[in-house]
Amino acid sequence: MIMDPDVRAYYERGGELTRLREGRGRLEFHRTRDVLRRTLPPAPARVLDVGGGAGVHAEWLAADGYAVEVIDPVSLHVKEAAALPGVSARLGDARDLPVPGGQADAVLLLGPLYHLPERADRVRALAEARRATRPGGTVAAAFISRYAALHDSVYHGTFTQESARAADYRSVDTGTIISPVETGFRGYLHTPEEIPGEFADAGLPEPRRYGVEGVFWLYGDVNAWLDDDGRRELLLDAARRVECEPSLLGASGHLLAVTRV
Repeated sequence: MIMDPDVRAYYERGGELTRLREGRGRLEFHRTRDVLRRTLPPAPARVLDVGGGAGVHAEWLAADGYAVEVIDPVSLHVKEAAALPGVSARLGDARDLPVPGGQADAVLLLGPLYHLPERADRVRALAEARRATRPGGTVAAAFISRYAALHDSVYHGTFTQESARAADYRSVDTGTIISPVETGFRGYLHTPEEIPGEFADAGLPEPRRYGVEGVFWLYGDVNAWLDDDGRRELLLDAARRVECEPSLLGASGHLLAVTRV
């Protein structure tokens, strides 16, 4: 399978090594972990972390007692993930997983669907996750919200630039995101409503959809909440209370969809 060379270059420069460990990206990390801890089968289940990057989620999964294997198309990520205690890693593509069918208790797609602009490729990746998962196992997939680029642009102040506004409006209209050439981040942004159809076409039951960050990632003082242990737990509890509210799903920066095979 061919990976977009600009996307590959972005990740090979280390674009994802610290994103979920610093700043407000920590909210996405904490909330994704929170949802997965409530929805995955209990340890020591076998988890395939497909597109798992440098192992930011594989690390805590292994610490929780799971048998974790990262499958990722980027050599830098595989090297970093394989160095983590209790984690194995190898190269592979979400659309053609190098594993036998029905061998995993859970398959995570916490990034691959961002970078597959063609619907057929996304459905293929979901179908591969289904194939690799045992009956009764769990498939969880992450999505970037259709409105995330526009919201993020306003948050950071780049929306005042005409080129940024044009890109943001295009992402809302088409789902396609192309960040400035120096970053190389290209992807597809989902509406909450289109996710169940892609699961269905992959032969998966309708998933439960979660707003990962909710609206809280847009708060100017979100880092202050994340820096304080007590306030962080209050913030996570607030997000948990409204995580499946349909009217708020699209406001979240990321969405998580979870189903049983």
